[in-house]
Amino acid sequence: MTTPGAARARYGLALAAVAALALSGCAPSTGGAGAAKQEIPKAAVEDPATFDLQALIAAAKKEGSVLAYDGSGDVKDVAEAFTKKYGIKAEGMKSKAAATAEKMTREAQAKNVTIDVSLFEDGPMLVGQLLPQKIVKTWIPPDLAKDIDEKDRNPLMMLRKAYVFVYNPKLNPQGCPVKNMWELTEPAWKGKVMFQDPLGKEIFTQWFTQMADHGTADLSAAYDKLGRGKLKLTEKDASREWVKRMAGNSPVLTTEDEDVSAGIAAPNQTQSRIGLMSIAKFRDVKEKGYQMKVCENLAPWTGFSYPKYATITTGSTHPNAAKLFVHFVMSKEGFTLESGSGGVSGNKSVGASPNNPPGLDNWDTQLFGFTAGTLLDDFRNRQDIQDFWRVNHR
Repeated sequence: MTTPGAARARYGLALAAVAALALSGCAPSTGGAGAAKQEIPKAAVEDPATFDLQALIAAAKKEGSVLAYDGSGDVKDVAEAFTKKYGIKAEGMKSKAAATAEKMTREAQAKNVTIDVSLFEDGPMLVGQLLPQKIVKTWIPPDLAKDIDEKDRNPLMMLRKAYVFVYNPKLNPQGCPVKNMWELTEPAWKGKVMFQDPLGKEIFTQWFTQMADHGTADLSAAYDKLGRGKLKLTEKDASREWVKRMAGNSPVLTTEDEDVSAGIAAPNQTQSRIGLMSIAKFRDVKEKGYQMKVCENLAPWTGFSYPKYATITTGSTHPNAAKLFVHFVMSKEGFTLESGSGGVSGNKSVGASPNNPPGLDNWDTQLFGFTAGTLLDDFRNRQDIQDFWRVNHR
């Protein structure tokens, strides 16, 4: 199948390469002794009793503006609402993580910072480079800290997003045609599984390394449920074995979730496939008449959840406006706009978005969740897992 966006794929990979070159000039090693010495600055929480939100608002108004970069276009709505609420000119710019990291690094080197806030999905890049080099920093709203778990503070997780396996219920009226992730690696599903190219989408390679650290036991147990005997490993663990088999089963790779959504659920679709896509694409059900449902009982997981972080650029010329913007996105009002297509807030008092798709009812049990404590390992192992995918992809 020839997928849309081939030109965008070449552009995206080229952009990632350019970003890597730009960042490597001042980046620490991603392995070995140098990486072991890496230090991630810890964010302290100001005393809530002395925090004055009104004083912060007043100081932010004096600065007059704020610029926020985000991988989601929802940031434009957030910025518009922020301006309306506080009378401070806010601009939201959609930008992929690699391009944002490159721009922030170049601006820091040139001491000409324009970005004030980054809502950033690439956790490994954040803890492996941007935070240690003090290109960005973490600020935790003191009055909200009581509702932010300790594990979600360094760096500050503003929300969790999700990728889920989906199917076309019109073509599969009995439900999801697979019950186990291992089935997707078998000949019956060769060339029928769609997702974004892991070499152009960092969150997928992070999923692979996170599974290797935390998901091997669950994947092994899921294989046992197939009734095909004991899992025979050709790699060191079940996670790498699944990745190897998936890569070798001719998955249909795309550059955008939109291509996955269309390939699975477009009204004229006649071929049954399984797609792994962002829950944000469920808006296509209402807007485009697409047919899609979550594979809600897939073993061991229906998909995976991952964090988006809120950071402030260290050299920001609007530091108070930047803090106020972070405070806003951590509030219910800001979260509602930022998670227009689904998610779970890092602020426990806010909770989950009402826009999460049907069938995704319990993120803790249905989804594999990333662990912040091993983000640095993800950074160190990124190149290795990319090479592993590249070698095994067929």
